Amino acid sequence: MEDFSGYPIHEPQFSTSASFSVDTENLQRQIDELSRFSDTPAPSVTRILYSEKDVLARRFIKNIMASSGLSVREDAVGNIFGRWDGHEPELTAVATGSHIDAIPFSGKYDGVVGVLGAIEAINVLRRSGFKPKRSLEVIMFTSEEPTRFGISCLGSRLLAGSDALANALKGTVDGQSISFFDAARSAGYAKGLEDLTSVFLQKGSYSAFIELHIEQGPLLEDEGISIGVVTAIAAPASIKVDFEGNGGHAGAVLMPYRNDAGLAAAELALTVEKHVLESGSIDTVGTVGILELHPGAINSIPSKSHLEIDTRDIDEKRRNNVIEKIHQSAITIAKNRNVTLSEFKIVNQDPPALSDASIVEAMEAASKELNLSHKLMISRAYHDSLFMARISPMGMIFIPCYKGYSHKPEEFSSTGDIANGVKVLAVTLAKLSPA
Repeated sequence: MEDFSGYPIHEPQFSTSASFSVDTENLQRQIDELSRFSDTPAPSVTRILYSEKDVLARRFIKNIMASSGLSVREDAVGNIFGRWDGHEPELTAVATGSHIDAIPFSGKYDGVVGVLGAIEAINVLRRSGFKPKRSLEVIMFTSEEPTRFGISCLGSRLLAGSDALANALKGTVDGQSISFFDAARSAGYAKGLEDLTSVFLQKGSYSAFIELHIEQGPLLEDEGISIGVVTAIAAPASIKVDFEGNGGHAGAVLMPYRNDAGLAAAELALTVEKHVLESGSIDTVGTVGILELHPGAINSIPSKSHLEIDTRDIDEKRRNNVIEKIHQSAITIAKNRNVTLSEFKIVNQDPPALSDASIVEAMEAASKELNLSHKLMISRAYHDSLFMARISPMGMIFIPCYKGYSHKPEEFSSTGDIANGVKVLAVTLAKLSPA
């Protein structure tokens, strides 16, 4: 910690819990107002990358940043940055933030708490009289969700310098065959550009990055714990699988003569579960989130099937072993059912990210100073922090959410829990950029 702060973390230069106050009423009002920029009616939220509602929501965030005294800039894909200059601005900044895009019919807290809460954390520090040594920067990442172009954490992947993604986006289209660049330009970004290397950040561009987020799981609420200190983000991978058979009439083709692509998909789906459970670790998970049959008629034997599989683990080798077993099972199923395995494609195979030990120590110390219960835990969900860890030391703060609900309208965190997270974030930021 001292390596990049210059001060020992156990000697804060100002009073923390005594001087910190979160404007919970205003913060909740901002969360509620942002949720109205949605393509589906309340209580659900749908906010898709570069849509009209996304553009309006971005403007809302930039206005809040500016009204909080932050200098605001955007990059070529719409990552938004709000900076509070420290009194030694030549030093690398400490960053925090999250995303505001929302999958169809989801809730209003996922990501949003980490953006609006980060701005409020800076307001908390200002009101306390804190003067940062290092600059503090809030980042609103573009498209953490893969809804429109099938790419999760698009903005943070590019910040982390993904040449492969920058090149792939030149040929990427959405479900309506609108290209990524046409969509970006309609929202006011990537003007005259198809070279996105200007978005890339060098390793070490920030001295630290911390993300505040709802847990998206039930552990904190079930155990009555206020703060989750994240030690690692699980390694996610996505797979696309296609089977092809002969199809035919559901009544006319007898069972011994069928080449049913639908049954091949069903068998593989159950095999995914089998291989995940065989890993021997509770940290290995697998999900068949998409299963599509063609032609999709009740009286027609499926001639084609399409699956999309998500598998994750904090152990990259163990996860990759599961992927290989799924692949071998797909080959065997195709042979036994006399169908064709026309595609088995690993779309992404990201490594896990470990939180920096010094940042974990700072988050734990902040929780203790604020008299808030906390526990060390891992994140099994994707977050922009996974890719920010490639740029700087990283950490995450979780707060409880109702029944662990997320990605659904019932998603909820109380103002008290949000305030606790904002305070821990503020103290942690202060420790990383002391007065």
